[in-house]
Amino acid sequence: MKSDQKILEKIDLNENHVYNSVRGFVVEARQQIYKSVNEAMVLAYWNIGKTIYEACGESDRAAYGQRILNYISENMTKEFGSGFTVRNLRNMRQFYLAFPKRHALRAELSWTHYRLLISVSNEDARNFYANEAVKSGWSSRQLERQINTMYYQRILASRDKESVEEEIQKTEPKPEYEHIIKDPYVLEFLDLPKNEHFYESDMEQALIDHLQKFMMEMGRGFSFVARQQHFNVDGRHFYIDLVFYNYILKCFVLVDLKTGDLTHQDLGQMQMYVNYYTREMMNEGDNPPIGLLLCATKSDTLVRMTLPEDNKQIYAAKYMPYMPTEEELRRELNLDGFKKLSL
Repeated sequence: MKSDQKILEKIDLNENHVYNSVRGFVVEARQQIYKSVNEAMVLAYWNIGKTIYEACGESDRAAYGQRILNYISENMTKEFGSGFTVRNLRNMRQFYLAFPKRHALRAELSWTHYRLLISVSNEDARNFYANEAVKSGWSSRQLERQINTMYYQRILASRDKESVEEEIQKTEPKPEYEHIIKDPYVLEFLDLPKNEHFYESDMEQALIDHLQKFMMEMGRGFSFVARQQHFNVDGRHFYIDLVFYNYILKCFVLVDLKTGDLTHQDLGQMQMYVNYYTREMMNEGDNPPIGLLLCATKSDTLVRMTLPEDNKQIYAAKYMPYMPTEEELRRELNLDGFKKLSL
């Protein structure tokens, strides 16, 4: 009986293996078909946009351009159905103007991605979002969120304004720590109360519950390591709220949460955490760890006076527990008068 049972189990395992192999071929074929269809349609829309631009010139809203668009829309709709409204045709024209070089089109991005990208008027920001969407595998909904929360501007605002113009010309930024730090972080997906007090433990639990979204907000290359990472120094116990590892920068990232105003004691504590990881936890080939303090409010002057001038390991950033308006974000980032960063 035991022998027969083993035979049956072996048959079941074999059947399951064969099924998974067959299923894999079908899934892969469907993905290839979708990719091919998507790439073909994106290219078709780009060519349509190019043709419309060449026919209408700089203005597609003048009488001549409007007549051409109406004619194309009416006849394309009769032959091919919906999808060729005048508005959509204008989107295709704008698509060509935003991405005039055909070889720059990315097969990984859908038409929905491109419709979002053409709403970004700043060319550097638009190219940044396109590259990040490909590298990070953002869905169109994720891309929309990153655009709405000024992901690009928040990264640039975290750096020295004088170096911004030089930095935004780089299509592939160097793997420096500053490139992954944003200020502020937008955490609306946590559903935390906007104007009510909540404990750091509540925020920590919310981040764990929405870990994938939090890691997307942090940026590329993050993997989760530990929560409440414990270590002992001469009988004294310490706990780091969250620990990540960034495989692009090849370093640990230590995150401490502060629901109140950031103090110099908080910065000193994070310095100790960073020192501990530097001396006890780094592996061969690792770069020095980063410490990130996420706080409700902070004084930039206090941070600057507390940390050494050559500091490259400890960063403090505010978090916003709700989706801010564009005006609030611009005020938070101090972008008024810095027109080069506008969307």
